Amino acid sequence: MDQRQGAWSASAKHKEFAETVSQAVQSSGDLYRLGLGMIASENIVSPAVRNIVSSDLHGRYAEGLPGKRYYQGCDDFDTIEALGIDLAQQVFGANFANIQSTSGTVSNIGALKALAKPGDAITAVSTADGGHISHARMGAVGLRDLNLTTYPWNEDRMEPDIDAACKTIREVEPKVALFGQSVFLFPTPLEEMAAAAKEVGASVMYDGAHVLGLIAGGQFQDPLREGADLMTGSSHKTFPGPQGGFLLSSSEDETFQRRLNNAMFPGVCSSYHLHHVAGKVMALAEFMEYGEAYARDTVSNAQAFAEALASEGFDVLAESRGYTASHQVLTRHGELDSGAGARAAKRLEEAGIITNMNMLPGDTKAMTPSGLRLGVQELTRVGFTNDDMQDVARFYARVLLQEEDTNHVRKDVQALKSERQTIRYCFNEEGHSGYPV
Repeated sequence: MDQRQGAWSASAKHKEFAETVSQAVQSSGDLYRLGLGMIASENIVSPAVRNIVSSDLHGRYAEGLPGKRYYQGCDDFDTIEALGIDLAQQVFGANFANIQSTSGTVSNIGALKALAKPGDAITAVSTADGGHISHARMGAVGLRDLNLTTYPWNEDRMEPDIDAACKTIREVEPKVALFGQSVFLFPTPLEEMAAAAKEVGASVMYDGAHVLGLIAGGQFQDPLREGADLMTGSSHKTFPGPQGGFLLSSSEDETFQRRLNNAMFPGVCSSYHLHHVAGKVMALAEFMEYGEAYARDTVSNAQAFAEALASEGFDVLAESRGYTASHQVLTRHGELDSGAGARAAKRLEEAGIITNMNMLPGDTKAMTPSGLRLGVQELTRVGFTNDDMQDVARFYARVLLQEEDTNHVRKDVQALKSERQTIRYCFNEEGHSGYPV
């Protein structure tokens, strides 16, 4: 074989790689287009947002702030970012907004950089009780080398034990009192614990990543009015934008605001993905028009789904509180640390229902938990109603309780989902498919 033949063979192999990637992307799209996406941390974007995210902005840089850049060619992006800051302040009722963050975790790293120094104390919800990994030593808290103490937990109410948490805050005297979770069924009783934090001079930080769209839509709680100095969040969970994050504050202190901006750039971001920032701005504009209805319908669907699952015979957590006040529903499927949640998630995936296993209170092993964490925000986005939630709950029962052949259930799942392919709660929504083909 001469060199040209060898080069041709290599080229053919490289084309196979490209085809493999393209086919896998198509397959993933088909999985969600034909199935039920019910992972609580995911969502889909509107056609307008998708168009912006795939624009020329994806390869551009604009370090700094509007009007204060290190690169030329940023005038148009200055217009975009300045508008986005204004819209974020309006949507969240904030005096300060930074929309540059590339994720919720990056928002948390930036916030902790602004609020604390290595070696400082911090209080937060334990990951075993539903706290996010960025609140733990394994994540952003450890990256900033903060000394973590977790709040005592009220399992029945699925929230920090208020009196015990206030006592912990007063004893630890943290630099930062961090609230918010990854498993997030009910509003945090923030006012009482924020007051305790203020007594000891702690900054109050609220991670609203999962529930940010519900907060913005006025359907959950209002952390910036309930004592939080700073709220972080993701732009792609219940807030239905592209992947990214927010940094928001009620503070009017210009020095504090400057510290927050500096924590994002140059603190934790250089290029901050201009196409995603622009997509956030479009999502903010859409949310101002449709967000309240979307958030209301999402919570309503979650409550209907929880009740339907309980009626089917599932062990749904927090029955005494009405199961949920967010987009999330938690179900237990076996003994603690038994792996029952992992097995349930696998069978559901075989039936075209995409979920994730999750630790519940009492579980200690992340890879073999007893529960599932379920989200309805994506289904709501494509028009699922309370009545549809009854049908979805029956799919769960057929797969997990009646142990029906998952291939049979999958056909019925696809039949239902085929009727729900148009994205809602966005500009020019009629006729726009929610799932790119």
